[in-house]
Amino acid sequence: MPAIVIIGAQWGDEGKGKATDLLGSRIDYVVKFNGGNNAGHTVVIGNQKYALHLLPSGILTEGVIPVISNGVVIDIEVLFHELEALTARGVDVSRLRVSANAHIITHYHRTLDKVTERFLGKKQIGTTGRGIGPAYADKINRVGIRIQDLFDENILRPKVEGALEQKNHLLVKIYNRRAIGADEVVADLLSYAERLRPMVADTGLVLNQALDAGKTVLFEGGQATMLDVDHGTYPFVTSSNATSGGAATGSGVAPNRMERVIAVVKAYTTRVGSGPFPTELHDESGEFLRSHGFEWGTTTGRPRRCGWYDAPVARYSARINGVTDFVLTKLDVLTGLDRIPVCVAYDVDGVRVEEVPVSQSDFHHAVPIYEEFPGWTEDITGARTFDELPENARGYVLALEKMSGARISAIGVGPDREAIVVRHDLLG
Repeated sequence: MPAIVIIGAQWGDEGKGKATDLLGSRIDYVVKFNGGNNAGHTVVIGNQKYALHLLPSGILTEGVIPVISNGVVIDIEVLFHELEALTARGVDVSRLRVSANAHIITHYHRTLDKVTERFLGKKQIGTTGRGIGPAYADKINRVGIRIQDLFDENILRPKVEGALEQKNHLLVKIYNRRAIGADEVVADLLSYAERLRPMVADTGLVLNQALDAGKTVLFEGGQATMLDVDHGTYPFVTSSNATSGGAATGSGVAPNRMERVIAVVKAYTTRVGSGPFPTELHDESGEFLRSHGFEWGTTTGRPRRCGWYDAPVARYSARINGVTDFVLTKLDVLTGLDRIPVCVAYDVDGVRVEEVPVSQSDFHHAVPIYEEFPGWTEDITGARTFDELPENARGYVLALEKMSGARISAIGVGPDREAIVVRHDLLG
């Protein structure tokens, strides 16, 4: 059975949890391989809505083993808050496995994230302030704290003291904040150790053994391609690899075991935070997409910037990730529009550009070149086959498929878990 990667094809919030749900009982393990609690999945089951920030969405599916692997940075307080909230709603969370090698977001990471962003003023990146970037920076600088460190205070304490030595100089002398004591950080981290211990495992070994045993493993990316630290709109990106390649380094499973890459893409485009966004709308069309699509961040509550579908971005994602299948979400949001523009290329200083410019300056100044498609007024939320969609909706999907670089195998037609049209088997 295969290892499958699901990633976002735009700037996040595409509905990856819905794509994970689509595979449902056919999946044995669901793995979060990057990011932290700076992004969220909203999953609707019946009349129940679940907002997950750090946990893999597979934790809501009975029999699936959810895994937080080594590529993730973990805020332990948030982890237990989510686990407790799900337990209170009757969800079995005992199956969760957490990598011993995953790095921890501490109190000082959150503090540094917030004060640094305020210090930047108008040059802010638009982080969530949850300490993700500083935790990854410590990881790369080799002064990070890992989950396994919580089980030996003789290792934990000197690591915390070493990390704080420099950070306290920054906090006190640059940002005019109080110093953070090592004792309070160590005590806070140690308070979680025994509760965490039963969940901790060598998750790379667990996942490889599962694949050897014929199990199906799904790797669920946080954020999205255009927020990838290497391939996104740098510096307005996240601090990890949100593309399919990150699934290998973030889990300890080799790339040649990953047979399918499923990219989730909205029928229009959104992003949160700063950075270039060629198709962004500042008019009633943008407000239509925001209000009809409920475009506010699952984690931050911030209103999302909204724009039309960007085909060059989809093609870029298909190429970068090796996409085998697209899942197109929120097609129902477009219902009621007379005409639906799609960005097919850009005008950059008078030159038509068919692909995403490599230069951030060019991308920032890119003016979308649109092709318009006829809309539809029929309610599509009850459609379960492609033929049940209105003719114009089918035409729109087929046009996007032709210009996006991979087949569109499933189409989200409403917020409910079962509101999806399947055209091709995502596992075949």
